[in-house]
Amino acid sequence: MAGWLAVPYLDLPTWLTPAQRGTVVALAERNDAAHGDELLGLVLSGSAARDLATGLSDLDVMVVLTDRAAADRSTEKSQEVDEIVEAWSDLTTVAPFGTEYWWYRWSYAWAPVLLDRTGGALADAVRRQATLSPDEADAVLVDHDRLDGWLNFAYRALKNDRDGRAVEARLDAAESVPWLLDVVFAMAGRVRPYNKYLPWELREHPLEGWAADDLLGLVQRTLDGDASAVRETFARVRTACTAHDRRRGHTRTTDMVDGWGRELAIFDGTGG
Repeated sequence: MAGWLAVPYLDLPTWLTPAQRGTVVALAERNDAAHGDELLGLVLSGSAARDLATGLSDLDVMVVLTDRAAADRSTEKSQEVDEIVEAWSDLTTVAPFGTEYWWYRWSYAWAPVLLDRTGGALADAVRRQATLSPDEADAVLVDHDRLDGWLNFAYRALKNDRDGRAVEARLDAAESVPWLLDVVFAMAGRVRPYNKYLPWELREHPLEGWAADDLLGLVQRTLDGDASAVRETFARVRTACTAHDRRRGHTRTTDMVDGWGRELAIFDGTGG
């Protein structure tokens, strides 16, 4: 049955402007009229979802439909809003790390659910997209080598720095950063945010053991090719691995680090 949707049924963030609220209400009423009960919900994403919109930002609204209704729709874009059609089966399917849709998962992180006609199942699915199960976290860290990959780039950066290759050291240090961010967010059970939202997420949703300014400072110094930042980060990652393994009841991440053997001496400046 269509036509019953009204503003009280929408849970709109307080920071939306009157114009943005009007756009969302119009979109909701249009989709309710078109799909009735096959409209399962609406989710706000993008900058507006995190209260970071500027005068140049549009709205990103995910229109969650039954699979049957979604099959006849595609994403529609205008100057004011991107109306992104999402089939229920796609929303409830969690893409593994490294697959085509993995990177899309963070778009659901901290995304306000504007309408949920599923009795909470939609809100649960949104949260699940942006979080990692313990097994997923281990897969990111170990099976997909993000921890070992970060160590590799960090090690190479320090070797280049030791040998007086400043440009090469800076390049390897910079390449280590995406791997590092995958590591620290995976240990927290979260999908790494898009770069645009990294400072916002660290400040609004802090990571245990990684104060926002501390991690952002280490990242900036690493990007600048600062070898001391790489060494400081290694010490903190090693501590985090110990805590992660204790929580998980295994030694997989500490074993991976310890497997580097005497090569680790370069991280305390005594070898390599």
